[in-house]
Amino acid sequence: MNDKTIKADLMVVQLDRARTALAEAKTIGETKKVLDIAHAAYIYAVRQQLGEEAKGYAHSIKYEACRKLGGILAVTPLNAGSRGIGKSGVTLANPTIEELGIDKRVSWLAQKLAAMPAEAFELVRDGTKTLTAALSALRKQSIKADLVERELPRGRYRVIYADPPWWYGTPQHSKTEQVATLGTHYPSMKTGAICDLPVGDMAADNAVLFLWATSPLLFEAKEVIDAWGFTYKASIVWDKVLHNVGHYVSVRHEFLLICTRGSCLPDSDKLHDSVVSIERTAHSAKPEQFRDIIDEMYTPVKGDRLELFARAATPKHWASWGNQDA
Repeated sequence: MNDKTIKADLMVVQLDRARTALAEAKTIGETKKVLDIAHAAYIYAVRQQLGEEAKGYAHSIKYEACRKLGGILAVTPLNAGSRGIGKSGVTLANPTIEELGIDKRVSWLAQKLAAMPAEAFELVRDGTKTLTAALSALRKQSIKADLVERELPRGRYRVIYADPPWWYGTPQHSKTEQVATLGTHYPSMKTGAICDLPVGDMAADNAVLFLWATSPLLFEAKEVIDAWGFTYKASIVWDKVLHNVGHYVSVRHEFLLICTRGSCLPDSDKLHDSVVSIERTAHSAKPEQFRDIIDEMYTPVKGDRLELFARAATPKHWASWGNQDA
């Protein structure tokens, strides 16, 4: 028996004990202890080159412990801020994640694993799928289910007009205000979720996409364009006239990106101005003049048109999908 085999056997014995302890664990501290043991064992197996079986065993117990930790955290009252006196002047009684000896990344991972269906978790635990791949698959399933529920229009569209409810990783004011503002009008979506929408399946072979994008998320918009199967061609800048929220500057404009798939030149020879100044009104509402521009560039008689994430009733020659009652 060589040295690596002995080390692997000793590690398995330690992990067997850890798994038994995990089954009996009832508190955050007890569960976190098993997680730390399994994590250390995994690193040890990698560094000592103890083989895939040893690494896999440590990996599985680590993820089992992390999932159990997430379940406990989900029902444990926690203080999201720092310890001490809250804004109301009342001493905060509940502990913070940091005081429990858990960093934010572990907390995030634990709660993601705890929320997973058993089948998806087993794939991650066994190393068949990475966590990122499993979460992406679940997100796509959720989006497809949501699309079925909202009765996505059927057909292939020559013109697609989309105003996604972008999620801002860096808040324009504060995170609380951002969530309140976006949530009131439209549930926000992260870039990956927007990319996962099957827009490419709804577009004709020769089609044009008009995609609204804000200045902070201009590069994220390119990811969406690529994922949906279009190529960027040009843009229109909407000057909202009134100053707006911002982070580095007061952002008073948005971009309407023009992208094509196949061959889809405008039907009209008229060149519209690339800067349109119209005073903004309600949150997220886009002026109807932009739809008029689209209808003039691409005449309705030459192909079906679809508006995604519609926020109001659309003209009869437009199909629509979205939260029109928001």
